[in-house]
Amino acid sequence: MKKIKLCIGFVFLLLTQLFSQNIDIDILREINLNRNKSLDGTLNFITNSAFVPEIGIPIGMIAAGYISKDKVLRNKGFVVAASGLTASLLVTILKHSINRTRPFISYPELDKQTSGGSPSFPSGHSSSAFSLATALSIQYPKWYVIAPAYAWAGLVGYSRMHLGVHYPSDVFVGALLGTGSSFLTFYANRWLFKPKNKTPKPETF
Repeated sequence: MKKIKLCIGFVFLLLTQLFSQNIDIDILREINLNRNKSLDGTLNFITNSAFVPEIGIPIGMIAAGYISKDKVLRNKGFVVAASGLTASLLVTILKHSINRTRPFISYPELDKQTSGGSPSFPSGHSSSAFSLATALSIQYPKWYVIAPAYAWAGLVGYSRMHLGVHYPSDVFVGALLGTGSSFLTFYANRWLFKPKNKTPKPETF
């Protein structure tokens, strides 16, 4: 466990060098303090939508698969669900290992417009949104799935900065974690459940 925490700390240190605190807060101030306040309600709705589809869509896919006896749809639903669970687990570990203070606490001039109670790094909303967008895009690689899925995920990530509850680096790493979790889950599922090679039966004459 100590080695894991050291590795996590090293990754966080590397990321904070890429997103130095000055750059991080400068970007956040620009987004939050100079925002179009008429969009607050819309972006609050979008930010609150992050977890509902992550739960509802895979449950719907699994249920539809069982009802229609469609094993492929059912399996896709389980993979999408597993992607979200993996992302949530990684985010929880990182949040409590790094324990980064929320920006509106460190910088009281920020205008906080939504809830944000747990540690700041990484963004759980961004992770959930990008996990779902990536998982659906892998399972259904069509433009009419990929484009709206990632547009929604991008808006969720942006909303966390617009509403003053996350640094840009929180959102960036959350998006990476969500995306990576979906690919990891997809390939793990394909490896675990790949069809076994069957020895062909000899032809009879």
